[in-house]
Amino acid sequence: MEPVTLATSRLLMRMVGPKDTDTVYEAVQDPDIQRWTTIPSPYLYEHAQSFAEQLVPEGWANGSMLTWGLFLSEGEDLVGMLGLTMRSMSEAEIGFWGTKEHRGNGYVTEAVLAASRWAFVDLSLDRVEWRAEVGNMPSRAVAERAGFTVEGTLRSAMVNQGVRRDCWVGSLLPSDLSLPSTAPYLPARNQPA
Repeated sequence: MEPVTLATSRLLMRMVGPKDTDTVYEAVQDPDIQRWTTIPSPYLYEHAQSFAEQLVPEGWANGSMLTWGLFLSEGEDLVGMLGLTMRSMSEAEIGFWGTKEHRGNGYVTEAVLAASRWAFVDLSLDRVEWRAEVGNMPSRAVAERAGFTVEGTLRSAMVNQGVRRDCWVGSLLPSDLSLPSTAPYLPARNQPA
Protein backbone atom coordinates (compact mmCIF):
# COMPACT_ATOMS: atom_id res chain seq x y z
CA MET A 1 0.00 0.00 0.00
CA GLU A 2 1.22 3.47 -0.82
CA PRO A 3 1.44 5.88 2.14
CA VAL A 4 -1.60 8.12 2.48
CA THR A 5 -1.41 11.74 3.57
CA LEU A 6 -4.43 13.18 5.35
CA ALA A 7 -5.19 16.80 6.17
CA THR A 8 -7.51 18.31 8.73
CA SER A 9 -8.21 21.99 9.33
CA ARG A 10 -5.10 22.21 11.54
CA LEU A 11 -2.98 19.15 10.80
CA LEU A 12 -0.99 17.47 8.10
CA MET A 13 -0.88 13.73 8.77
CA ARG A 14 1.93 12.11 6.82
CA MET A 15 4.27 9.16 6.94
CA VAL A 16 7.43 9.85 8.90
CA GLY A 17 10.77 9.00 7.34
CA PRO A 18 14.51 9.39 7.86
CA LYS A 19 14.28 13.21 7.91
CA ASP A 20 12.02 12.94 10.99
CA THR A 21 14.33 10.71 13.06
CA ASP A 22 15.70 13.52 15.23
CA THR A 23 12.23 15.00 15.82
CA VAL A 24 10.76 11.63 16.82
CA TYR A 25 13.70 10.87 19.09
CA GLU A 26 13.42 14.21 20.90
CA ALA A 27 9.63 13.94 21.33
CA VAL A 28 9.78 10.43 22.78
CA GLN A 29 12.23 11.46 25.49
CA ASP A 30 9.09 12.64 27.33
CA PRO A 31 8.69 10.34 30.35
CA ASP A 32 4.89 10.30 29.92
CA ILE A 33 5.16 8.85 26.40
CA GLN A 34 7.59 6.21 27.62
CA ARG A 35 5.43 5.41 30.63
CA TRP A 36 2.09 4.96 28.89
CA THR A 37 3.05 3.47 25.52
CA THR A 38 4.72 0.19 24.66
CA ILE A 39 7.70 1.79 22.94
CA PRO A 40 11.16 0.88 24.25
CA SER A 41 12.24 2.63 27.43
CA PRO A 42 14.78 4.10 27.59
CA TYR A 43 14.17 5.23 24.02
CA LEU A 44 17.50 5.32 22.21
CA TYR A 45 18.39 7.10 19.00
CA GLU A 46 18.64 3.71 17.28
CA HIS A 47 14.97 3.10 18.16
CA ALA A 48 13.95 6.33 16.40
CA GLN A 49 16.06 5.40 13.36
CA SER A 50 14.51 1.95 13.13
CA PHE A 51 11.01 3.41 13.56
CA ALA A 52 11.36 6.16 10.93
CA GLU A 53 13.52 4.29 8.43
CA GLN A 54 12.16 0.72 8.64
CA LEU A 55 9.08 0.10 10.79
CA VAL A 56 6.88 2.89 9.40
CA PRO A 57 7.75 2.44 5.68
CA GLU A 58 7.48 -1.36 5.93
CA GLY A 59 4.13 -1.10 7.72
CA TRP A 60 2.74 1.00 4.89
CA ALA A 61 4.32 -1.20 2.21
CA ASN A 62 2.76 -4.41 3.52
CA GLY A 63 -0.43 -2.77 4.84
CA SER A 64 0.01 -4.12 8.37
CA MET A 65 0.61 -0.88 10.30
CA LEU A 66 -0.34 2.54 8.96
CA THR A 67 1.48 5.24 10.89
CA TRP A 68 1.21 8.98 10.58
CA GLY A 69 3.24 11.77 12.08
CA LEU A 70 0.88 14.56 13.13
CA PHE A 71 2.28 17.92 12.09
CA LEU A 72 0.85 21.42 12.34
CA SER A 73 -0.30 22.29 8.83
CA GLU A 74 1.61 25.58 8.74
CA GLY A 75 4.98 23.99 9.44
CA GLU A 76 6.90 20.94 10.49
CA ASP A 77 6.05 21.03 14.21
CA LEU A 78 5.38 17.46 15.35
CA VAL A 79 2.33 17.34 17.62
CA GLY A 80 1.97 13.57 17.87
CA MET A 81 1.97 10.15 16.30
CA LEU A 82 -0.92 7.88 15.34
CA GLY A 83 -1.00 4.36 14.00
CA LEU A 84 -3.59 1.87 12.81
CA THR A 85 -2.47 -1.73 13.24
CA MET A 86 -4.53 -4.08 11.12
CA ARG A 87 -6.07 -6.92 13.16
CA SER A 88 -8.20 -8.42 10.38
CA MET A 89 -9.67 -7.44 7.03
CA SER A 90 -12.33 -5.38 8.80
CA GLU A 91 -10.70 -4.25 12.07
CA ALA A 92 -7.72 -2.19 13.20
CA GLU A 93 -6.33 -1.12 16.56
CA ILE A 94 -5.51 2.55 16.97
CA GLY A 95 -2.65 3.90 19.04
CA PHE A 96 -1.45 7.46 19.51
CA TRP A 97 0.58 9.88 21.58
CA GLY A 98 0.87 13.65 21.72
CA THR A 99 3.96 15.76 22.24
CA LYS A 100 4.26 17.45 25.59
CA GLU A 101 4.25 21.01 24.26
CA HIS A 102 1.11 20.48 22.15
CA ARG A 103 -1.10 18.50 24.53
CA GLY A 104 -4.49 19.90 25.45
CA ASN A 105 -5.20 21.47 22.04
CA GLY A 106 -7.33 18.65 20.63
CA TYR A 107 -4.85 17.77 17.90
CA VAL A 108 -4.74 14.04 18.67
CA THR A 109 -8.53 13.81 18.88
CA GLU A 110 -8.75 15.55 15.51
CA ALA A 111 -6.26 13.07 14.04
CA VAL A 112 -8.05 10.05 15.56
CA LEU A 113 -11.28 11.14 13.90
CA ALA A 114 -9.59 11.78 10.53
CA ALA A 115 -7.76 8.44 10.53
CA SER A 116 -10.84 6.52 11.66
CA ARG A 117 -13.08 8.16 9.06
CA TRP A 118 -10.49 7.37 6.37
CA ALA A 119 -10.23 3.75 7.56
CA PHE A 120 -14.00 3.28 7.49
CA VAL A 121 -14.43 4.87 4.05
CA ASP A 122 -11.25 3.90 2.18
CA LEU A 123 -10.36 0.59 3.84
CA SER A 124 -13.97 -0.51 4.50
CA LEU A 125 -13.19 -1.27 8.14
CA ASP A 126 -16.12 -2.00 10.44
CA ARG A 127 -14.36 -1.45 13.77
CA VAL A 128 -11.48 0.59 15.15
CA GLU A 129 -10.40 -0.63 18.56
CA TRP A 130 -8.60 1.45 21.17
CA ARG A 131 -6.66 0.02 24.09
CA ALA A 132 -4.79 1.83 26.86
CA GLU A 133 -3.31 0.77 30.15
CA VAL A 134 -5.73 1.31 33.02
CA GLY A 135 -4.90 4.70 34.50
CA ASN A 136 -3.91 6.38 31.22
CA MET A 137 -6.55 9.07 31.57
CA PRO A 138 -5.25 11.32 28.74
CA SER A 139 -5.57 8.46 26.23
CA ARG A 140 -9.04 7.60 27.51
CA ALA A 141 -10.09 11.26 27.25
CA VAL A 142 -8.98 11.39 23.61
CA ALA A 143 -10.85 8.16 22.82
CA GLU A 144 -14.02 9.36 24.51
CA ARG A 145 -13.88 12.79 22.83
CA ALA A 146 -13.51 11.01 19.48
CA GLY A 147 -16.67 9.02 20.19
CA PHE A 148 -15.25 5.65 21.23
CA THR A 149 -17.41 3.50 23.49
CA VAL A 150 -15.33 2.20 26.41
CA GLU A 151 -16.33 -1.45 26.59
CA GLY A 152 -14.47 -2.61 29.66
CA THR A 153 -11.21 -3.73 31.19
CA LEU A 154 -9.12 -6.62 29.89
CA ARG A 155 -7.03 -8.33 32.53
CA SER A 156 -3.34 -8.84 31.80
CA ALA A 157 -3.89 -7.90 28.14
CA MET A 158 -0.95 -5.56 27.64
CA VAL A 159 2.78 -5.90 28.18
CA ASN A 160 4.58 -2.66 29.01
CA GLN A 161 8.22 -2.61 30.08
CA GLY A 162 8.18 -6.36 30.65
CA VAL A 163 5.14 -6.29 32.96
CA ARG A 164 1.67 -7.62 32.12
CA ARG A 165 -0.93 -4.95 32.79
CA ASP A 166 -4.68 -4.50 32.65
CA CYS A 167 -6.02 -2.30 29.88
CA TRP A 168 -9.17 -0.51 28.91
CA VAL A 169 -10.71 -1.40 25.58
CA GLY A 170 -13.11 0.59 23.46
CA SER A 171 -14.38 0.78 19.93
CA LEU A 172 -15.49 3.17 17.27
CA LEU A 173 -17.87 1.91 14.59
CA PRO A 174 -18.73 3.53 11.25
CA SER A 175 -22.23 4.26 12.57
CA ASP A 176 -20.68 6.34 15.37
CA LEU A 177 -19.54 8.72 12.62
CA SER A 178 -22.79 8.41 10.62
CA LEU A 179 -21.10 6.18 8.04
CA PRO A 180 -22.37 2.89 6.62
CA SER A 181 -20.84 -0.47 7.59
CA THR A 182 -19.91 -3.21 5.15
CA ALA A 183 -22.05 -5.67 7.14
CA PRO A 184 -25.18 -5.17 9.24
CA TYR A 185 -24.60 -4.78 12.96
CA LEU A 186 -26.99 -6.36 15.44
CA PRO A 187 -26.19 -5.15 18.97
CA ALA A 188 -26.51 -7.75 21.72
CA ARG A 189 -28.68 -5.44 23.80
CA ASN A 190 -31.44 -5.90 21.18
CA GLN A 191 -31.43 -9.67 21.64
CA PRO A 192 -33.73 -11.51 24.05
CA ALA A 193 -32.04 -12.61 27.28
